[in-house]
Amino acid sequence: MSLPVIPAPISETTADGTFTITTASGIDAPPPELAGLTARFTEDVQLDTGLTLTGSSGITVTLGAADEVAPVAGLRADGAEVDERHGVEISSEGIRVWGPTPEAVYRGLTTLRQLISAYLKDGTAVLPVARIVDGPRFGWRGLSLDVVRTFHGPEDVRRVIDMLALYKLNVLHLHLTDDQGWRIEVPARPLLTEVGAAGAIGDRPGGYYTRAELAELVQYAADRYVTVVPEIDMPGHTSAVFKAYPSLGPDEIRSVDLGNGDSLQLNTLDPGRDETWAFVQDVLDAVIPQFPQTAYVHIGGDETWGMSDEDHVAFVEKAAALVRARGKKVVGWQEIARADLDSADVVQYWLDLDVDSMVQNPDLPTPPEDLLPILVEGLRKAKYDAPKALEQGTKLIVSPVTWLYFDRPHADASSDPDQEEARKRLGLEFYGAASIEHGVSWDPVDSLPGVDSADQIAGIEAAIWCESIITPEDLELMLLPRLPGAAEKAWSRPGTEWADYASRLGPQSASWRNRAWTWLQSTEVDWA
Repeated sequence: MSLPVIPAPISETTADGTFTITTASGIDAPPPELAGLTARFTEDVQLDTGLTLTGSSGITVTLGAADEVAPVAGLRADGAEVDERHGVEISSEGIRVWGPTPEAVYRGLTTLRQLISAYLKDGTAVLPVARIVDGPRFGWRGLSLDVVRTFHGPEDVRRVIDMLALYKLNVLHLHLTDDQGWRIEVPARPLLTEVGAAGAIGDRPGGYYTRAELAELVQYAADRYVTVVPEIDMPGHTSAVFKAYPSLGPDEIRSVDLGNGDSLQLNTLDPGRDETWAFVQDVLDAVIPQFPQTAYVHIGGDETWGMSDEDHVAFVEKAAALVRARGKKVVGWQEIARADLDSADVVQYWLDLDVDSMVQNPDLPTPPEDLLPILVEGLRKAKYDAPKALEQGTKLIVSPVTWLYFDRPHADASSDPDQEEARKRLGLEFYGAASIEHGVSWDPVDSLPGVDSADQIAGIEAAIWCESIITPEDLELMLLPRLPGAAEKAWSRPGTEWADYASRLGPQSASWRNRAWTWLQSTEVDWA
């Protein structure tokens, strides 16, 4: 049986014998450059398990090569070339964790955290003798978090960052602006937060992150080797902009009622107006300095309902040029591939839906009559986006609805009756329900049309949209236990078997319980 670690390591061997971790255990005199992350490891073990490591022996950390596995493919959101390959060796005499960089050692200690949590009983963790050598498949491994339709405060976002770090995910893509609200300060445009941030979907409270709060979140993430990438969605999804600054909007505001307290907006920024570009520059000049670790800015570019193809292309190309002029690289949703891109740009592929089969499927809810032709037109164009991106030499972030949209309803039943009630209202029925097994039963290369090599992929990113999510508990219930599956696809090599994965997933719940995280207690997994 595999060790209870997610993502699955590339290489693991076990042997007879054990080593026991107790409160008297600890890390033996780490090198100065590793002192901060080893202190964080001790804190995390306590949060994961309740076990406080008070000693200074039993665990050794060192800097050293771990090149027995292949180097990473893809790109990193921080633009750096950092080797995350590492090793963990457990013998009857002690534990050694090593890697060529502090980040690599951090990943190894994360593996050790999971092992301690899984094997802890009555205040001691009896670990099997084992040797793990590991490293990621892709450099970009993340989650896109919608903080607009429901505003998630800084503490809720920190909890999400902790989840990402536990599963070696290294990108938090913050979807900061949309029709329902604006969540980031732009000093030159104060009404964006005074007016544009006031709302969310329906009667949910709005809000925004102050510059100080964002600085703390960005640093909190960086301390855990997670890069925060900001998204300013444009030229569509800009109703909050028009609410704050009506002069930037069209003369006539058009929308389609979705029947759920929300509406589909058919209004976009106009690339032919000087005022539009003054606004975009003000926003970029305010946003970019708040995210110093990222090499990328996400410009959205999706779902520009009612905008001509020519205007969309013109907007994307000029907005991308403004981002590059400020020393950052461009990432956007797949629709930006309809414009001329630079090969250093990154396209986020999400629309893998077959619109014709969805329209004809009697088991899926029918969209409002006014909405259907708009959706069909947009989705039919989408099948050409990824090929166009690859033709231009750009890499793809893989975020397909089918496997990585966490706002799909849960198909698995829960053993908790209260969760069964929540399961009835959470998720967008239009996408269809998805099981936990479904989330690991695919491969980023083999399962995507037009992709035939890992070299075409920047990385993997799940997405959580919050139309149906109201509370922090709702958010966590939709993230867990799906998030470890996304990490498995981003980090591990192809070939996840459900029985093996489920045996590794069940023990993860020990740390979730201790951290008071909410997760779907699927009846398909043994959470004992």
